[in-house]
Amino acid sequence: MTRLLANENIPLASVLRLREAGHDVLAISESWPGASDRDVLERARREARIVLTFDRDYGELIYLRGLPAPLGLVHLRFTPLSPGHVADVFTGLEAIAGLTLVGRYTVIDQERLRQRPLP
Repeated sequence: MTRLLANENIPLASVLRLREAGHDVLAISESWPGASDRDVLERARREARIVLTFDRDYGELIYLRGLPAPLGLVHLRFTPLSPGHVADVFTGLEAIAGLTLVGRYTVIDQERLRQRPLP
């Protein structure tokens, strides 16, 4: 089970599918709509959750502005094919042997996955 914080831009259909798969998913759209990016990062850090987002501002907040990093961050850089597509992509990550999301800033686009350590 992975503890996730789904940013407000993650489709609810994917949130529900991730929960059905056994993940502990806190959805900002359900519990804290309109929360600032800073507040989302702080909550994810405080609750030891991996942020799942389409928003690239988090990289700037962490690496350039020095805000404390969450447990992990998955930045999705693609247009989802369906409301459940994010759940499919996340499930695919779990199938990659040796891949860890903890302590990593993970960027996923159409063709590849890149990671760098979180500060």
